[in-house]
Amino acid sequence: MIYFDNSATTQALPEVVDTYSKVSAKIWGNPSSLHNFGDQSFNLLEQSRKQIADLLKVNPDEIYFTSGGTEGDNWVIKGTAMEKRAYGKHLITSSVEHPAVHNTMQQLEKLGFEVTYLPVDEAGQVSAADLKAAIRPDTILVSVMAVNNEIGTIQPLTEIAEVLKQYPKIHFHIDAVQGIGKGLHSEIFNERVDFVTFSGHKFHAPRGVGFMYGRRGRKLAPLLTGGGQEKNQRSGTENVPAIAAMAKALRLLLANETQANNNEIAIRRAIADHVKPFEKVTLFSQDDERFAPHILCFAIQGVRGETIVHAFEEHGIYISTTSACSSKKHMVSSTLAAMKVPSDLSTSAVRISLGDQNTMAEAEAFNQVFDELYTEFDKLS
Repeated sequence: MIYFDNSATTQALPEVVDTYSKVSAKIWGNPSSLHNFGDQSFNLLEQSRKQIADLLKVNPDEIYFTSGGTEGDNWVIKGTAMEKRAYGKHLITSSVEHPAVHNTMQQLEKLGFEVTYLPVDEAGQVSAADLKAAIRPDTILVSVMAVNNEIGTIQPLTEIAEVLKQYPKIHFHIDAVQGIGKGLHSEIFNERVDFVTFSGHKFHAPRGVGFMYGRRGRKLAPLLTGGGQEKNQRSGTENVPAIAAMAKALRLLLANETQANNNEIAIRRAIADHVKPFEKVTLFSQDDERFAPHILCFAIQGVRGETIVHAFEEHGIYISTTSACSSKKHMVSSTLAAMKVPSDLSTSAVRISLGDQNTMAEAEAFNQVFDELYTEFDKLS
């Protein structure tokens, strides 16, 4: 099997699963309980929080545990809307965001908030100048993803941060679900960034766990209220086994970050260089600094994306259409639509998303299968 769908989810590493299993079996007390068994869970919870903070070079009290990226995005956006509604009801985001951001913005619009969706260029990037022009006296939040999940575009986070330095009261949120471990630390943790959301299953941790970075002094209304966990900001008994496993997964990821990124670039380039010369192939992900190392999106004109996915699956190679969240719904790529790619071409788009465990041998095997399938597709068309 060749697994090229790491942007959808990653395989939990054996040592991460081992941590999860041991904690589940041995340290299963409620971290909010007063007795010693509860203290063991609480201490492990705080050790995990400190480990994550140290790895990211932030303060432990700026790390909040969640169930993943969707909850984190909803919390920052809705939490800002509730906390700052007396100061304004205008939010800014891009037109290529993940549904966890886009749909949340649309929900707020139904509640009377106003949202500006910034356009993107041919590479899927927003413009810092467009952002500045969109800011109003009542703007309370700017939310922009670090790396696009469909084609891998890196947004100009540093330039956006420079603009927002002139507007210190506006919350700046980055959805970094696809950006963790991709050499973007300084851009993501810029001094002007207020909130960053992450999802564990994107970097070999279990599903259903994530975390949010929230800068000291910035306030959000809680999304989940109840027992007062996470400093009264995110109620619900913490998933200590998954959190401890996530801390280990993050440590393993960042220890090998540069080497893994270089390997992903080499694999992506080997595939892109191979498929690009074919007449009916269109590449949407480019080989330059505007794109993350792990995502390659392309289309074969005249062949639907799901057809391509299933054809590769028959050869034991797993890729996806442009987004795992929309693949089974047969939806047109929102990113490609925002880039004004014709619908007949965008419905043919597929995504390869690499991880630190992929190899050049897998790229060579992919290219061989591609040649065979392209010939078959060409005959059918």
